[in-house]
Amino acid sequence: MKETIKLGTGLSPVPVVMVSCGGQTESNITTIAWTGVLNSEPPLVYISVRPTRYSYHIIKETEEFVLNIPDEKLIWEADFCGTKSGKEMDKFEEASLSKEQSKIVKCPSIQECPISIECKLKEVKHLGTHDMLIGEVVCINCKKEYLNEKGDIDYTKTNLLTYAGTDYFVNNKKVGERGICLK
Repeated sequence: MKETIKLGTGLSPVPVVMVSCGGQTESNITTIAWTGVLNSEPPLVYISVRPTRYSYHIIKETEEFVLNIPDEKLIWEADFCGTKSGKEMDKFEEASLSKEQSKIVKCPSIQECPISIECKLKEVKHLGTHDMLIGEVVCINCKKEYLNEKGDIDYTKTNLLTYAGTDYFVNNKKVGERGICLK
């Protein structure tokens, strides 16, 4: 029999993304674990952000953001950007991260992250403590060493961060593929 525990979201692990926003000169990074896929055609993703956060207002004003997906080498930087406020500092500078010109949106990507997903804000839904910011994916950029021979992301090479409870995890071991039940 299962035990009933304290009420919360209960869904873990979840991906960790470092969301960059703003312009090339004035920008910010916020680390978010409440993110995911909403739709495939058009490709839509979301981030859930408290309206009190500094990045929230930047994203609403500029109507764009980048989901930068960190690997295990960036655990300190991801945690730093999620626990410090951009109102008080330049997180790119303080975390020694490099701004990279995005291909379509004006806000910078994080050069050190293996994958960057450029998004245009499509909709904001107020849900309670957080607002869901829905973004349409307009460009995906990935470091060459993480691509397979077909040009797709090879996730077994990436060591991407996930988050559960209050802990970070890395899990890139392939254990199966879609359609395994059909074989």
